[in-house]
Amino acid sequence: MNIIDILKADYQRFPENQTYSIYAAKVYFQDPLNKFTGVERYKKMITFIQTWLLNCKMDLHDIKQDGNNIKTEWTLSWNSPLPWKPKVAISGYSELTLDTNNLICSHVDYWHTPLFDVVKQNFKFGNR
Repeated sequence: MNIIDILKADYQRFPENQTYSIYAAKVYFQDPLNKFTGVERYKKMITFIQTWLLNCKMDLHDIKQDGNNIKTEWTLSWNSPLPWKPKVAISGYSELTLDTNNLICSHVDYWHTPLFDVVKQNFKFGNR
């Protein structure tokens, strides 16, 4: 499978069974809440998502490759582990960069949904 097919499959089953072998050991990751380097730290972030977010789902809307750059458009949704289990959704996109070994060396997420709007979704009752 090529990297686009692997990414499509990973998005479909996210956060379960991600293909970490497509990431460089020192991959740079950034989103509005995190900034770090290393595939081991990336694995820990995915484990946190698996452990704490309920019914987590990643809908891939588009994926395009242009040379060493890949852009994905997506919506991430889940139920927060609060007593009323509110539904939360973030739409955004990722910009991935491949190194000379065809491994992802940079993964930067951008959210279309403002951070404050994400927080507010946790306090809507009855929006499961």
